[in-house]
Amino acid sequence: MISIEGLSVEFGGNPLFDDITYVINKKDRIALVGKNGAGKSTMLKIIAGLQQPTSGVVSIPKDLTIGYLPQQMQISDTRTVIKEAEQAFSHIFELQSRIDRMNRELAERTDYDTQDYHDLIERVTDANEQLTMIGAANYQAEVEKTLIGLGFVREDFDRPTSEFSGGWRMRIELAKLLLQRPDVLLLDEPTNHLDIESIQWLENFLATRANAVVLVSHDRAFIDAVTTRTIEISLGHIYDYKVNYSKYVQLRAERLEQQQRAFENQQKQIQDTEAFIERFRYKATKAVQVQSRIKQLEKIDRIEVDEVDTSHLNLKFPPAPRSGDFPVIAQGVGKTYGSHVVFANADFTIRRGEKVAFVGKNGEGKSTLVKCIMGEIDYDGVLKIGHNVKIGYFAQNQAQLLDENLTVFDTIDRVAVGDIRTKIRDILGAFMFGGEASEKKVKVLSGGEKTRLAMIRLLLEPVNLLILDEPTNHLDMKTKDILKQAIKDFNGTVIVVSHDREFLDGLVDKVYEFGNKKIREHLGGIYDFLQRKKLDTLQDLDRNNSGLKTTQNISEEKEESSSRLSYEERKEFQRQIKRLERAVADSEKKVEQIESEIHSIEEKLASPEGASDTSLYEKHGALKKSLDELMESWAEQSEQLEKMRLQDL
Repeated sequence: MISIEGLSVEFGGNPLFDDITYVINKKDRIALVGKNGAGKSTMLKIIAGLQQPTSGVVSIPKDLTIGYLPQQMQISDTRTVIKEAEQAFSHIFELQSRIDRMNRELAERTDYDTQDYHDLIERVTDANEQLTMIGAANYQAEVEKTLIGLGFVREDFDRPTSEFSGGWRMRIELAKLLLQRPDVLLLDEPTNHLDIESIQWLENFLATRANAVVLVSHDRAFIDAVTTRTIEISLGHIYDYKVNYSKYVQLRAERLEQQQRAFENQQKQIQDTEAFIERFRYKATKAVQVQSRIKQLEKIDRIEVDEVDTSHLNLKFPPAPRSGDFPVIAQGVGKTYGSHVVFANADFTIRRGEKVAFVGKNGEGKSTLVKCIMGEIDYDGVLKIGHNVKIGYFAQNQAQLLDENLTVFDTIDRVAVGDIRTKIRDILGAFMFGGEASEKKVKVLSGGEKTRLAMIRLLLEPVNLLILDEPTNHLDMKTKDILKQAIKDFNGTVIVVSHDREFLDGLVDKVYEFGNKKIREHLGGIYDFLQRKKLDTLQDLDRNNSGLKTTQNISEEKEESSSRLSYEERKEFQRQIKRLERAVADSEKKVEQIESEIHSIEEKLASPEGASDTSLYEKHGALKKSLDELMESWAEQSEQLEKMRLQDL
């Protein structure tokens, strides 16, 4: 659909892209990955037509529609949430308005026998048929379903959008994009504005209902669930693999290893050949062999090893000064705004050295409690901060608080005090702002670079309680891994507010769940918590806490329902269960078969011959797509079967 040919981009004489060529196909699910500053957001802007390349061509068919969600945007509107989301269907409103005008004209005219009158009737008929075809009758249901999926509740629908924070207004923009169903969706860090529940909904939507998707995200679990193709931008070049990100990392490492082995073998062959030529160059009896070796040397197709970006963040938190045994103790803590209760009666104790996570839906009070601990807002109850506790705080909007007109160096120089000022350049170098990069203005930095710069403040003085509110937003995956290891190695206490499941896994040993105006403590890691809640995701936290009927009520309803069924109805009901059981079993066999085929192809792709066979990638992508569709069908069948079995109890 979209063809990118010979794309090059330069900033101030420095190349960002160098002669990049690839194609975005129909139904592609592409993860665009790379380090912060590699050019991912720039690539999306070029495809969206918002930025021009230095050279090269982006060919887009005339009737192709593109939807683009940037990392940040200035939003100004005066509508309610529902009316703003309905703007996605402005074409329906325009068509309905045209039909109304034509109907009024028909009612006013009396020249019933003229050709012009009959042509008008035909135009009205065609317009009505078009209105039916595009699903005009269902658009309101689609709007409501999408808004609820992205975390809004029905009470929000008639509120002015001006009452919502920037993150929630970005969700409205995302809802409008999804509702428009463009041919190509360009999404730049969409999960930064979502909680885990909404991320799971978006995963399912993109995987099952969207057309082509090009996605920039540093949430590994999210892109693995959504994408089937990975394009990495590194040092101005791209590496394109028709697999999801986790598989790409494995295949890319194997390919680099194979390249290195092949390069070393070839270099040995070249050295041996050159040594032979040099040894026998002046011996007449070896003249033929020497000339043969010279020609052989000229014909060798030199192997090049892909250039690898080896720059990386060096992050280590200073040793924590010793604090009291209990850095944070909450007794009956609550927070209200007028009549609105955010949370109430929170009782918990965080011990020295613990690493804990705050999780739950947006708006349930995670950041609010952090502000209470920081002493930034008033609260009810008793909140004790332990002896000698020194807090290092990374706020959710920390990167946005930077002065964009300062340079990187001046940003740190203005807050550094004492001896640390002599080490500013060393610290900047450790955070990949060495040399000329330290003189860049903050306003030209990428989102991830701004986050790195904001994080340097945490290193300027030793602390023993780290509070990190969504620290991984905008960070690339390698930097996230380095940050995670640095937090693991930190010998102080840590509170992490995050929706990133992969980041929290193996990092925290206690989870505080926010929901229904309460805060509940769960011992163990994030996946221990999910398993104990019998959830694959956090999407049902709120529903489980408030919306489920008691087991006794369910049993009574089943018994009453069962007694109403006649003998013939029960026989038919049993036949339906049997049919579903066979369908589920057949689907499971097909899943095993396709997974076996995929495994076989992936083994071939791991070999040098297979890695260069494009047909294998195409077959792998087709099989993955078939597997996704089959798994979706199997899930629906299994869910239906489970419901029928419950009814039969």
